[in-house]
Amino acid sequence: MKYIQEAFDSNWIAPIGPNIDAFEEELCQYTGSRHALAVSSGTAALHLALLAIGVGRGDIVLCQSLTFVATANPIMYVGATPVFIDSEPVTWNMCPNALEDAIMHYLSIGKKPKAVIVVHLYGMPAMLREILYLCEKYGILLIEDAAEALGSEYQGRKAGTFGNIGILSFNGNKIITTSGGGAILSDSAEYIEKARFLATQAREPVLHYEHRMVGYNYRMSNICAGIGRGQLEVVDDRVRQRIANFQSYSGHLAKLQEMNFQKEPIGVFSNRWLTALKISKPPSYQTSVNNILNELNKNGIESRSIWKPMHLQPLYCEHQYFGNNISKELFEQGICLPSGTTLREADIDHICKIIANSLVR
Repeated sequence: MKYIQEAFDSNWIAPIGPNIDAFEEELCQYTGSRHALAVSSGTAALHLALLAIGVGRGDIVLCQSLTFVATANPIMYVGATPVFIDSEPVTWNMCPNALEDAIMHYLSIGKKPKAVIVVHLYGMPAMLREILYLCEKYGILLIEDAAEALGSEYQGRKAGTFGNIGILSFNGNKIITTSGGGAILSDSAEYIEKARFLATQAREPVLHYEHRMVGYNYRMSNICAGIGRGQLEVVDDRVRQRIANFQSYSGHLAKLQEMNFQKEPIGVFSNRWLTALKISKPPSYQTSVNNILNELNKNGIESRSIWKPMHLQPLYCEHQYFGNNISKELFEQGICLPSGTTLREADIDHICKIIANSLVR
């Protein structure tokens, strides 16, 4: 409220002002990125990221299939072609082997991919060492979709700072929120300045209104940036609470052999934005994700399936896909449990009892 009140008192209500400048600087300090740009949404950030690195009509973009549709849609905005890559079974993120298969395929037909978009699903960092190696080996640009991963780390560095450019989301359901908003991170001043230019209607730096390119109204407001500044002060507390939720769930459900949680490899730190698990089906049980979702819903508890992979979506089902249907299996057998920072231990205990009782022997 202090930052919001300052914005009103100083009359900085527009998408420009001291809160925006300070929020961008504070994001750099928190993430370790050299540059940051605050924008109106994570989707806008991805759109601008693609434009900033030069992705355009006819380009091939290799995109993680197991993600929210907002990862893939900006590829279509710029007229490029999304090609979907399967997951690996450990972190549930982009499979490096499937990624290399896709790269080799397009190289063999003379269509070198322009970019890769990797997602840190539910806050779990992807296998960045292998993916960075492949991008460097074949000369392909990397965008990190860290929309769900603020506070997560890989080998001691914050997620979103490894690729040529990374994006964050501050939507209402994320670790911290600006009510709606996002950000672009990059060590390249050139990428950030190009994105900043495009985000402000591509107005040329002259006294009158001069436009030579199509631009967008994508800047974050000074009010929303003030919310973000206040939220950023408590981001580590929010992360600790999400991790506590995960630890509580895993402790309660560990005795149930059917429950397999998203794994955190050595050297990886997940913010556990959502506690996600896969439910296997041993011969002695007859259960399904729908059974559990329905039982939770009957008790007034909201839960969700894992994201439906992009290559299975009606919108994208005719696009090329590389992999072995790990993402399809995760979708069919996966559940995201309630993970808000206001959950109490008693709430989690109640949820876990409903899950256990829904398993029919």
